[in-house]
Amino acid sequence: MMGVQTRIRDRQMHQQVKADLVEHLSSDFYAESCPSLFPAVRGVMQRAVAKERRMAASLLRLFFHDCFINGCDGSILLDDTSSFRGEKTAGPNNNSVRGFEVIDKIKSRVEKLCPGVVSCADIVAISARDSVLLLGGPRWSVKLGRRDSKKAGFTAANSGVIPSPFSTLKTLINRFKAQGLSVRDMVALSGAHTIGQANCLTFRNRIYNESNIDLSFALSRRKHCPATSGSGDNKKAPLDIGSPTRFDHSYYNQLLDKKGLLTSDQVLFNGGSTDSLVGTYSRSRNTFYRDFVRAMVKMGDIKPLTGSHGQIRRNCRRPN
Repeated sequence: MMGVQTRIRDRQMHQQVKADLVEHLSSDFYAESCPSLFPAVRGVMQRAVAKERRMAASLLRLFFHDCFINGCDGSILLDDTSSFRGEKTAGPNNNSVRGFEVIDKIKSRVEKLCPGVVSCADIVAISARDSVLLLGGPRWSVKLGRRDSKKAGFTAANSGVIPSPFSTLKTLINRFKAQGLSVRDMVALSGAHTIGQANCLTFRNRIYNESNIDLSFALSRRKHCPATSGSGDNKKAPLDIGSPTRFDHSYYNQLLDKKGLLTSDQVLFNGGSTDSLVGTYSRSRNTFYRDFVRAMVKMGDIKPLTGSHGQIRRNCRRPN
């Protein structure tokens, strides 16, 4: 027993020394300190997605919403307390962002294998990659070595940093640019809407009041989304009507047909500067995959906590 404890302690000390020295992310960060990390995450993810295919989209979105608020630091996972306000109840996240229980399960599994070594922020990044992969999308090497924030950004999350489903093209471009992401990155990352669902509240105005929409598509969505707000607000519709549980490029073909569910989807193909990119991705899945992977890696580099900054949270819901 003492030998096991000694090995665990030595592993933690080794990882801490490495973390204190390393100021950048790398795909082999846990190669020595937690060699079974990826299979552990994949096992929990496979069970979660098999139980509910939509969970893959939710965990991918969780990564987006984490990175856009003060960087990819796991802050979105922190629960509110009597003296602490997290990001979960901020406007863009409240009753919308989900998947926290899956992250908890992954963290619990990883802690048993490599206690005190792997950050919650890195688990979110790996689960986002695996979400795409499990629904038939591309594989990429996730850069790791992030540490977890001790604080959250409730005010920042409410400040409009995260683009809303009602965003104009100009707003989308500016919001992504503020994160160091290009127009091409933005259009490629929007392709994450090839999976997942949206609530009626977020697309009601589009299907009843906007003109750049296919009429038959609008009518079909109206059957399950009443014109007035109320009990139907949370009724859901797929963001991609062609293949909502498969990660492919059909989302872009949908935009060409004026069948984007959200206003922020259709503005990508509406006579503006991003029309040509939408056309490119609609014709070439490989080009979309290539640019999506590059953009995901780039987004994962947004202001990570490394070195001696932050901590490795034992429980993703609260600071140590």
